[in-house]
Amino acid sequence: MAALHLSESGQKICLIEKSTYPNHKVCGEYVSNEVLPYLNYFGLDPFSIGAKKISKFEISNSDGTILTTELPLGGFGLSRYAFDNLLYQAIKDKIHVVFDRVESVEFTQDSFIIGTKNKDTFKAEFVVGSFGKRSNIDSFLGRKFMQENSPWLAVKGHYECELAEDKVSLHNFNGGYCGLSQTETGVVNACYLTTFKSFKKYGDIEEFQEEELSKNPFLKEFFSRAKPIFKKPLTISQISFSKKSPVTAHIFMLGDSAGLIHPLCGNGMAMGIKSAKIFSELYLSALEEGEIIDRLKLEKEYSRQWQQEFESRLKTGRLVQRLLLNPLTSRLGFAAAKSFPRILPKIIERTHGSVEA
Repeated sequence: MAALHLSESGQKICLIEKSTYPNHKVCGEYVSNEVLPYLNYFGLDPFSIGAKKISKFEISNSDGTILTTELPLGGFGLSRYAFDNLLYQAIKDKIHVVFDRVESVEFTQDSFIIGTKNKDTFKAEFVVGSFGKRSNIDSFLGRKFMQENSPWLAVKGHYECELAEDKVSLHNFNGGYCGLSQTETGVVNACYLTTFKSFKKYGDIEEFQEEELSKNPFLKEFFSRAKPIFKKPLTISQISFSKKSPVTAHIFMLGDSAGLIHPLCGNGMAMGIKSAKIFSELYLSALEEGEIIDRLKLEKEYSRQWQQEFESRLKTGRLVQRLLLNPLTSRLGFAAAKSFPRILPKIIERTHGSVEA
């Protein structure tokens, strides 16, 4: 999105991607409507490729207690396979796209030299990092969270199974939670986050799902009926929710590279898109002020706006996850939400932004 936004304003952009499109990624595949006007402004319509309109949210506790509510903003269900490719098709003829793996990024004399696995080098005045939750780039940048062990792993699969297309649901189990929603093809995306401690008691993913996830009656019913589409589920480990910096080594970080919201909030993709908007607008505004951009001023303002937009969402996500993963506080929270139905929509609002052009 940053590449598209900047190229539409006449900027010369090189986008380096390690994998060709389309491809599947571990992702909840639900996007908040808060970014729809921004997508539409650049001629991108998720519904033109089958995205499912989502207006309802359902959450269950591990004992089967269930809460339902309307989503304050609504959202849409769309696989990363289709969504990433929609964006790629929009930019591929407008910018220089390189499919390669970044192996080095050096900042000297107010510019960057980027080296790749195929021994190509690229020079740029500004670099944007949007490489996800965890990358080799984080390692050679020496980012602090890479030295910390993280107990989290995520598993994602697509399944043939009946599920209301206007609903996204979140089902808790001992040590984690699983999200379910329809994608553009009508198949259901099941993506769950769990601790390694909870997972390692079992021999494999299938056994874990049968023995642990299925203690939640809703997940038991789903996995008993669901027919897997993938030969094997996709997985990612060492997921870190530690604080990151929106700017590292003069690189402007977008999406999960800047900060990872807990997946139970279901809003990581919208945050990534919103961060692209924030950076692109600030960069173009700085260009209008003069031929030479004040790098440090831009870094400071991007960090400030990023924190203003996302910090409270991240704090809410951390708090809600702690409450849900503790059996006692989870039961108390569900009881409170049943007695006071407005609690759940208010929590959702605190993890989402507003719809704006």
